[in-house]
Amino acid sequence: MLLAIDFPSWLKPEVIPGLPLRWYGLMYIVAFTIAYRLCKRQIRERRFPMQEDDLFRLFIFGVTGLILGARILSTLVYESDPFYRENPWFIFWPFRDGQFTGFMGMSYHGGVLGCVLGVILFCIVKHFDFREIADMVCAAIPLGYTFGRLGNFINGELYGRVTPGPLGMIFPQAQPFSARLDWVRELAEKTGVPVPGPSAMINLPRHPSQLYEAFFEGIVLFCIVWALRNRKPFKGFITGLYFAGYGFIRFFLEYLRAPDANLGYRITLADNGVPPALFSTFFNFTTGQVFCFVMIICALIWWIIASRLPGAEAPRFYPDAEQIRREAEEARAREATREQQRRRRLRKRLR
Repeated sequence: MLLAIDFPSWLKPEVIPGLPLRWYGLMYIVAFTIAYRLCKRQIRERRFPMQEDDLFRLFIFGVTGLILGARILSTLVYESDPFYRENPWFIFWPFRDGQFTGFMGMSYHGGVLGCVLGVILFCIVKHFDFREIADMVCAAIPLGYTFGRLGNFINGELYGRVTPGPLGMIFPQAQPFSARLDWVRELAEKTGVPVPGPSAMINLPRHPSQLYEAFFEGIVLFCIVWALRNRKPFKGFITGLYFAGYGFIRFFLEYLRAPDANLGYRITLADNGVPPALFSTFFNFTTGQVFCFVMIICALIWWIIASRLPGAEAPRFYPDAEQIRREAEEARAREATREQQRRRRLRKRLR
């Protein structure tokens, strides 16, 4: 009896078969929409002095940087095929060999870097405090990120390592293994996967790591940063919390996620001969783990810097526009009264 779950056969990458609209791209649109709505809610509840036109421009800058960074880092770091490095003008061309492929390769860490640069540029152009804007964006990102990982699941990509556990799932596109290997036959027997013959290639159950990431890096992390968004001790705290939280969670989930077949481990401290498809040690690190470690270090450095910059105190609520207008009118009235009194005193002296 098969003890693993078969990948749902009714899930297809295309929303409508035959049309160039994929669930992965649609999930990106859903993610951006959710992040936009959550940012808008924060502006309203804190009375943050930003108009909706500026919020829209913020997302134009941020999303543009995200797409550029995600695509460039994916093609330059994760692609073993030198095609894009030799032909960089094809990086943003969604066709390959006459077929529509979309942007199948997108790096999360490249997207983060591009988005940060886009937000910094927006804050420079529009004269906003980067710490406040980044906190607002980082409080909104995780929930939208959940849908990006669901898009990976629908594509049947970024699956996890081989597992005999009850959560194992057989992904049709996963790399099969030769039945000649002892560990393959042993796992096939444990999970009830049939072995047609000694020379057969067997598709073993994998961790559905996309769903793990959607839950922990998306929903759980969102609940944490969203609950603390109005309780931050200083401006920039939520940004550091998101970077450190994501880096920490993703670092450990990478132990359940299959390393990129073309890259394997970036750092190997325990070469025990066990294939990367099986978890065997905590001392071999993937590309994603290296980037996550860098994220955590950057978050700690950012906390130190942000907490010591001038104006670090984070107001929970900003005065609303009507209050600001009233205060400005009262200030002008006080100034006019003082000016009248000064003129009276001057006339008295002249007499």
